[in-house]
Amino acid sequence: MKWAEKGKQGGGDEAALTGDCGGNLDAKTRLIVTAERLFAQSGINGVSLREIAQKARQGNHFAVQYHFGSREGLVQAIFDYRMAQMEGARGAMLADLHSRGLTKDARSILEIVFLPQLQINGNGRGSYGNFLAQYLLRNDWQDFGVFGHEAPPNLQKTFDLLHERVDYLPSAVAQRRLVNVSLMFLYLLVRHDGQGDGQQEAFDSALADTMEQIVTAMCLPFRV
Repeated sequence: MKWAEKGKQGGGDEAALTGDCGGNLDAKTRLIVTAERLFAQSGINGVSLREIAQKARQGNHFAVQYHFGSREGLVQAIFDYRMAQMEGARGAMLADLHSRGLTKDARSILEIVFLPQLQINGNGRGSYGNFLAQYLLRNDWQDFGVFGHEAPPNLQKTFDLLHERVDYLPSAVAQRRLVNVSLMFLYLLVRHDGQGDGQQEAFDSALADTMEQIVTAMCLPFRV
């Protein structure tokens, strides 16, 4: 199985993950996927809430405030929306992990954290990757595995397994490393988005190498 296929286990309806602003989306979801794209292009603080509403084809220019309360509420809603989309894939991967007795295997655990992100937007992951990198750099995340609201159940179970696997690390160090390796993975998504077969390095090769780096960086002993 290719690396890119692993993250699609239990992923559900691919059409639901396209991020398309077509008529099949309700107003809140249309605002979320539109804002993610605009934030990726111009920065989280670089686009007005009015423009987001307009580009999402909302007649009410205050639609963002109506549905999310504020810019920060919208930013959090985008993060929550994307994490919820990956729950099916993570659930299937967790079940497989337990069935094979790999609950202490760092590589398998980290695959559950990262590989489901490959299903976001089908082959167009640049907006998601760019937005999430900004999101991670927007706050000083102190507690391990906490990135805003309570994590969805399967993601939380994965974080718990990872925390147990690196229990020799101080919690703040483990969290810093988790953010660092997350940014490493997101760079891969943004760098390879939409480049097609003409790019210098094949995506599967880059993905395998990046995952090797992530496992090593996350699990290194802590030396002061």
